[in-house]
Amino acid sequence: MNTAQQLRVGIVGAGHFGRFHALKSAANPTEELIALFDPDLSRAGVVADEVRCGIATSYENLLDQVDAVIIAAPAEYHFPLTSQALCAGKHVLVEKPIAATLEEAHSLAELAERTDRVLQVGHLLRYSAEHTAITERIRRPLYIEATRIAPFKPRGTDVSVILDLMIHDLDLVLAIVDSPIAEIDALGAAVSSAHEDIANARVRFENGCVAAITASRISLKTERRMRLFSQDGYLSADFMERKLSFIGRERGIPLPGTGGFRREAISWKDHDNLAVEHAAFAASCLHRTPVLVDAYAGIRALDAAIKVTDSIRKSRQIMEYSGLIPNPGKE
Repeated sequence: MNTAQQLRVGIVGAGHFGRFHALKSAANPTEELIALFDPDLSRAGVVADEVRCGIATSYENLLDQVDAVIIAAPAEYHFPLTSQALCAGKHVLVEKPIAATLEEAHSLAELAERTDRVLQVGHLLRYSAEHTAITERIRRPLYIEATRIAPFKPRGTDVSVILDLMIHDLDLVLAIVDSPIAEIDALGAAVSSAHEDIANARVRFENGCVAAITASRISLKTERRMRLFSQDGYLSADFMERKLSFIGRERGIPLPGTGGFRREAISWKDHDNLAVEHAAFAASCLHRTPVLVDAYAGIRALDAAIKVTDSIRKSRQIMEYSGLIPNPGKE
């Protein structure tokens, strides 16, 4: 039964992420999962049976039944689905990226403000234990190195590896570095899909900080690491092992012969980032708590991802012109 402490929720999309969202919504005591909508009715039926919720016959039918929607559809549909929900007076949690273009993203941000509805973007790692562990120790980084690689999976290939994987680290880096981007130099290649499957970007910020970010979905293993250098010290994080090492002056065991430096080695228990994200969304909708990843955070991450993509395109043109790689436009 819906109460003042429950948010009536509908899920849009019954694919990989849609199913996970449905499971978390059904388990969240502050949400009441009402129904799920997907054009593939058979797939919608499978997920709805699993979480014991209804099936909406149309998107409009879903909006009529709920206070908020969680949109886990392909990126090209984020703008029309989100804008329709906001115009109907519904709160929205939309998976990343916020939209396909910056124009669409800005339009959604303005619409959320105009309708006074919550618009949260699904940059999941902002709710992770590792993000908290890093930001507690490194506040003004000088250099960041991030690696996110994984074996190939067909899921997610409707967009490039920049929007599929790299955008996670772009968002984390942007949350840590309090400065606008000055320039980006990037390389990438499409190997197993129609879009870039591997990419490397060097991002320079106006305050002088530099971030080197690598993403791949055609690797032989899965690896997620980040290293950060600052005046405060050096931090190395292995997200797969859930371990972090920090060398600084204020925390940990003294390191003899280093002039006063200490080493801190910590690990963290894996918590359910998606469940935390759902709890935060419900709290923002029900109690107006601040939205951690709002539309403007989504815009900033999308803007960075688009700049990486543009830089890759320019780099490819240079390599084609020089003869380093074949030019498909020439025989």
